[in-house]
Amino acid sequence: MIRQISAEETYKVRQEVLRPGRPLKECFFEGDLEEDTIHLGFFEEEQVVAVATFVARKNAIFEIPIQYQLRGMAVLPSHRNQKLGEKMLHKGEEILKSRNPNTLLWFNARETAVEFYKKYGYSTTGPAFMIPNVCMHIVMYKTPTEL
Repeated sequence: MIRQISAEETYKVRQEVLRPGRPLKECFFEGDLEEDTIHLGFFEEEQVVAVATFVARKNAIFEIPIQYQLRGMAVLPSHRNQKLGEKMLHKGEEILKSRNPNTLLWFNARETAVEFYKKYGYSTTGPAFMIPNVCMHIVMYKTPTEL
């Protein structure tokens, strides 16, 4: 079951999947505590096993005025291959579209995840770039008509 959660409830999954071996404080992302930020958690037996965060954040490469950035999408290794990432994406898209149908969704995808996002209609733009202490990323997005 997917439900909205607090920023703090995302940290354990973020740490295990996105920042293994790094301090928990690195799992706090800019925008986590903003009022219009959406944190989603997929629960199995009252344990959060997948998370995704949607932050109202503009990227200057896009002209669409209403933009959200997907951040911290992560599924625990023990729960992969169950389409939880797909479910989290669809739920976030549904919420964003219900808030405003003119929303563009973008994010910095790890190069290793690009093909996953392409399966769900996301496009890449620009060159790949390094996020220090993490890995190579590329910007991906869906326009309002694609959400």
